[in-house]
Amino acid sequence: MAKISSKQIIRFFLLLGTLISLYFVPWPVVTAWLKPLPKTVQEQVNKVSDYGFDGIIVYVDKAGKPSTLYAAGLKSRTGKIPADPNALFKIASVSKLYNAVAVAKLVNSGKLSLNKTLSDYLPELKTRIENADDITLRMLVQHRSGIPNYTDTYMYWAAPKETAEENLALILDLPANFKPGEDYEYSNTNYLLLDKIMSRRLGYDTFQYIKETILTPLHLNHTFGSIQQVDMDDVMSGYYVGYENDLKSDDVGSMLATAEDLGKFIRALNDGSVFKNKKEQDLYASIYKFEHTGLIPGYQTIAKYHQEIDAVVIQFTNTVNFEGYNWNLSELMYNRIIKILKANQ
Repeated sequence: MAKISSKQIIRFFLLLGTLISLYFVPWPVVTAWLKPLPKTVQEQVNKVSDYGFDGIIVYVDKAGKPSTLYAAGLKSRTGKIPADPNALFKIASVSKLYNAVAVAKLVNSGKLSLNKTLSDYLPELKTRIENADDITLRMLVQHRSGIPNYTDTYMYWAAPKETAEENLALILDLPANFKPGEDYEYSNTNYLLLDKIMSRRLGYDTFQYIKETILTPLHLNHTFGSIQQVDMDDVMSGYYVGYENDLKSDDVGSMLATAEDLGKFIRALNDGSVFKNKKEQDLYASIYKFEHTGLIPGYQTIAKYHQEIDAVVIQFTNTVNFEGYNWNLSELMYNRIIKILKANQ
């Protein structure tokens, strides 16, 4: 029997390692990434089914040019209704931008203080949320509170709660994930609490304040606080991979907007026209960001301003899978659209 050398053993394990790594390569992403870049945004959008999405809506607002809407695929599987570029869409966590602007406005007007604590504003939670005496409003806005994220609780998305109180109950009396201000961890609970604080100080619903101070001045007439405020026929359907039912009627507390309305808001956020004055704008810049993404079952949103091409680009995709490469494919689609816009300057 021939003797196996140490070099042959090393080569064998290197080959084995290569084969194993190839098994775990995200081939759907690689395949989509390697395809030639189309010449137009519409051509790229038309490839929506190649990326595993039922439908897509894209809004592009490039300075000096008329804004443009693109759509492809389906608005709804039922009846094979084509994607409608003017459909309402659940924007999920992108709503945090509106809430952060509302906080900045209330701080600027003296109704709130970034340095006051959670227990100052919601004293009933002093013994129910760890470190409530040390968690400031600023920490809540910036996800530096250490409060656990209610959507991270076991099997949350299998049966989402429909009220803020039910969601808050999921994390009451739990230990903090870290001491306030010492780390960062994205937590939807932070913004649930901010909403409670704002509505209590205002004496009315936070979204009404958002409508009065943000939406109405910007003429954003197609942005809503929940599905309770809209005609469901106007809403784009949402789907989860492997689950056939339409998710658009699920009330998960998400704001809804058309791609155009959201795009106009992102432009106003970045050019400062959403703010009352420079002080308010600088205050906002000190506490939160100017772009966001959103992800809930059935709905993915990317909302960004690209300074290098002076363009706001919004992308809605309506098929979600929390496992695998679904989000990566959404980002890949978006990034290819940005490359096309840069190439066509």
